[in-house]
Parts: sequence; C-alpha cells; structure tokens
Amino acid sequence: MPVAPEYLHLVYPNEEFTAFLYGRASHDPTKRGRSVGSQLDEGRDLCEQYGWPVVGVFDKDVDRSASRHRKRERDDFEAMLEGITARKCRIVVAWEASRYYRDLEAYVRLRTACFEAGVLLCYNGNVYDLSKREDRKATARDALDAEDEAEGIRDRNLRTHRKLAAKGAPAGRVPWGYTRSYDPATGDLLEQVAHPDNGPYVTEMFTRFVAGWSMYRIAGWLNSDEGQAFAEDKEWDVDRVGTQLRIQAYAGRRVHQGEVVREATWKPLVKPEVFDQAQELLADPARMWTRDRTVRHLLSGITYCGEHGDDLPKLRVVKGTPQRRYQCPQQDTTLRQDWFEAYVEEAVVGWLASPRAREAFRQDDQQEEAAAARALVKTLEQQLDEARELAGTIAEDGTPGLSPLSLAAMERRLTPQITAAKAKLREFSASVPPLLARLMDADDVEQAWDDLEIEQQREVIRRVVTVRLHRAHAKGIKKILPGRITLAYVGEPGFRGC
Repeated sequence: MPVAPEYLHLVYPNEEFTAFLYGRASHDPTKRGRSVGSQLDEGRDLCEQYGWPVVGVFDKDVDRSASRHRKRERDDFEAMLEGITARKCRIVVAWEASRYYRDLEAYVRLRTACFEAGVLLCYNGNVYDLSKREDRKATARDALDAEDEAEGIRDRNLRTHRKLAAKGAPAGRVPWGYTRSYDPATGDLLEQVAHPDNGPYVTEMFTRFVAGWSMYRIAGWLNSDEGQAFAEDKEWDVDRVGTQLRIQAYAGRRVHQGEVVREATWKPLVKPEVFDQAQELLADPARMWTRDRTVRHLLSGITYCGEHGDDLPKLRVVKGTPQRRYQCPQQDTTLRQDWFEAYVEEAVVGWLASPRAREAFRQDDQQEEAAAARALVKTLEQQLDEARELAGTIAEDGTPGLSPLSLAAMERRLTPQITAAKAKLREFSASVPPLLARLMDADDVEQAWDDLEIEQQREVIRRVVTVRLHRAHAKGIKKILPGRITLAYVGEPGFRGC
C-alpha cells in the first residue's frame, strides 16, 4: 500500500531521498509554462517539508500531451527515464498520475524503470514502491483511469471539432495574421478577425508571391526592418513562408482533417483566386523555389549549348578579357555576356508584346471558361451545404428536413461534379502565370520588364522560351550572326519549359 510522505522515513530508515521533480502541461496557450510552474512549486514545497534534496527538475514538456495520440514526443520525460535508469535519484515527485502518463505504455515504461532502479514514485500526496505488488496494482489503476480520461477528452474534442467544421467556425491554433475575441463572461469564442498588425503582411505575402517573388526573397522582406516587428520571435525562412502560403484559412476556407469542407465564417485575408494561383505555383514540379537565392546573371543556368544537347549542364558565366562570357561545359561555345543578355531580352520583350504571346496561352478564352468553372463550383458547393443544413433540421412532427438517404444520394451525385469542376479550374488557373499576364497587359512591356527584379526576369524566360547558344561558324567572328542564338517559345518545337 502507498505510504504518506510523513511516514516515509519510518518505512525506509536511514535513507536520503534525493528527488526528481517532473511537470507537464498538455495545453499552454501563453507558452509561459505557468501550469508546470505551479506543479513544480508544490513539488518543491513537499521536498523541502520532508527534507528530500532536489537533484533534477524536468519542466520542458510544456504543450506536450501524455496520451497515445500525442503529436510531439516528451523530451524531458525521456531524459527523466534515463536519469532513473542511471539511479541518479531515489524518488520521483509529480503533482498527479496524469502528469507522468495518459497511456498505459508510458506507465509501463516508468514502472519498469523505477522497479529496476529501486526508485519510489510520488503523486497525489502518496509514495509508491513499485517493487510491491499492491503499489503496482494501485498505480496501474491510476494509469488506466488517466488513459480513459484522455480518451474521453479526445472523443469530446473530436465531436466539437466536427460540429465547428460543419458550421465553418474556427478551431485549433489561430493562424498567423488573425486574432480571436472571446466573451469576457463565458469565455466563448466570438469571432476570428484580421490581426491589425500581421493581417496586411499575409495579404502582401501572397501578392508578392504570385507576382513572381521567390520565397527566399519574401523571407528576407519579412525579416527586414519593415517586417521583423511582427514575425513573432521566429526568423522567417523558405520553409516557414512555404507553410504560410499553403494555409487555406487565408482564403476563407474551413479545413477539417486535411480537407476543405466549406466556406469559413471569418473574412479571408487573400482573394480565393489569388490563393489558388499561389497553390498552382507551389505545386509546379519544375520550379525550384530556392535556386535564385544568390542569382547575379540573367541567363546563367537556364540556357543551353546548342552543340552538345540539353542534357549537359547549362551555360554559366566565366571571367573573360576584358568582358565576362557565357560558356558551355565543353568550353567551345562562348559569347560575351552583355551581347547574349541584350539579344535575349530584346527578343523576349518583343514576343511578350506581340499577339503570339496571348495566342500561345489562349488567355482570353480560358479566362471565360475559368470564370464559368469557378461559378459552377460555388453553385454545387452551395447546394450541398444547403442540403446538409436541411438534414440537420427537424419539423414539429418529428420528421427530418431531409432524410439521411436523400442527403447521401445528393452527396454521391454532387461530390464528383465538384471534384471535376475544381480540377478544371486548376487547369485553367495554371495556364498563364500571373507575372506573365501582368507583362502582357502592360501598356509599355519594355518598361514593365525593366521594372522586374532579376529573379522575376529569369522566371519569365523559363516560362516562355528555351534559349540555345550555338558555336560560331568560324574563329574570330564577334557579331551575332543568324542561327548563332536560337529561341523556341512556348508551344513551339524545341521548347523545354521550366
């Protein structure tokens, strides 16, 4: 049977009870560990009262669940087990059993470590010796109760999340760029709205991304004096920007279990069409989002040698006398950098300003078709939402507004149509990248080109033309004669794309 702390010295005379303190909190929205701090304060008071020297404190498992459904491991729990196995303490102190474990596997691991090392377990004001059958049985019951309580909490949370998802209401962590207000009396959530400081940065992030900014450049902008004040103590990098650009909540869409289920109750920070354009760019398998981090030359790494085939490494800039030159890996095809870049720029700008560019992408026709597909998706989703809402109503005579069989039939009929319409919409939205559309619509394409950053110009070149440099017909020829540079535009033979 467990022993009260005040009698421990009588059961184990002449022993020093060096103690480990363990604290854990599964939910800590402020990230300040106050709950854990309170637990440890009680543990310290207990140890001081009975003369147990504290030799180890494990307090880093903040925002860490102890159930089997946890998404992150408890690093301090593992460190504590290592200390117990090494016999660095005689007793482990926690506030209650659920701080140690909420699943039986964790309990068995702790019980085994304490049993083999001869370490006592203290919680709820009792001390347990796990070498004794009665104490193992008592702690096992507590572990079973803790696991059952965790499962009950999870079931209730799942039901709540399903209901909130059906309504389009927010749940879980607040996306960066939003803030939430709560009823001061009940604590109930009132609404989710744009954060006055961070919200505009989300909108601008998407605007710059679809305009051709790389994620690396966006991260630099957010880390600058202009953006750093709202970065929430975390350095922005490519991975973090990529994560933010994929959050459907910014487009006013409610996600449940990884799927968009309906429109959200909060206002979007990003127009849905802009968000969808960003997703198409992110999904482009040909795009390497980190390749332009230190780019200095317009055509380096994106143009080909016309003599040796496209499978060899692409042209690079090398030092020349007196000018730099583009050169193939075999070093037998070369041209002055300024001549090569000027030729390609002039040709690309001219192509963008011509009807050939619009014809290649068929932009006008596809915009109309895309608008029709977008309207169809909205209509079908609205029908399905109305049917689900009607199915949840009950008439005065007890009959449902829509029977479950009828709802299931509508879902079977409408869901494939919605999926097909969304696929068609994605196909249309991918046809003309936003950066190209902006150039084609410019009154002065040459000026619009000059206004672009070099990484944006390189992206345009990748999208619209494949450039190949061929060997001069004879040594000493300095002019760019016909056939020296060949350009294959999108839709033409020889175009390789991005």
